[in-house]
Order: sequence, then C-alpha cells, then structure tokens
Amino acid sequence: KKSSATVVCLATGGFPSNWTLDWKMGGTSTSSGVSTSLEVLGTDGCYSWSSTLSLSVDQWKKAGSVSCEASLSGQSPVTQTLNTDQCSE
Repeated sequence: KKSSATVVCLATGGFPSNWTLDWKMGGTSTSSGVSTSLEVLGTDGCYSWSSTLSLSVDQWKKAGSVSCEASLSGQSPVTQTLNTDQCSE
C-alpha cells in the first residue's frame, strides 16, 4: 500500500531568480512538504528547475486537487492543476 504521493512541477526556459513556483492544495497555498531543485543551465542559455510537493496519502485524498503556480513579477501567473481523481493508487 502506498503511503505517500509526490507531485513535481517542472519549469523551463527562463531564469529562476525571476520566477517563483508555489503550490496549492484544494485551492489553499501550502509550503509544507515542498522542496526546490537547483537550476540547470541548458545549451540554449536558459534554465530548468523544479519544485516537488510530498504528501501523505490522506493529504492527497483530502486535497481534491493540487496546483503549481509559476509567477513572474508583473505578469499573470501560469497554473497547472492536477485533480487527485486523475491518478490511480
């Protein structure tokens, strides 16, 4: 039986110092269980980096949805949402 869930948000093609990656569970912001990778410089001169959200199975089931929001100052954020019922156990 699985005891945890891990969701990864990958950002590419920018400069990580200008961006923030934030998580929401069921529409509520969270920083618990979040870790951010070091950036990797690509051959195109742009960076890739990621943020990982680790949850217990109970947290995952209760959330209903998990969203990663990429924000750049002065611009509208880009959000990707995963509904927990889209994933099997």
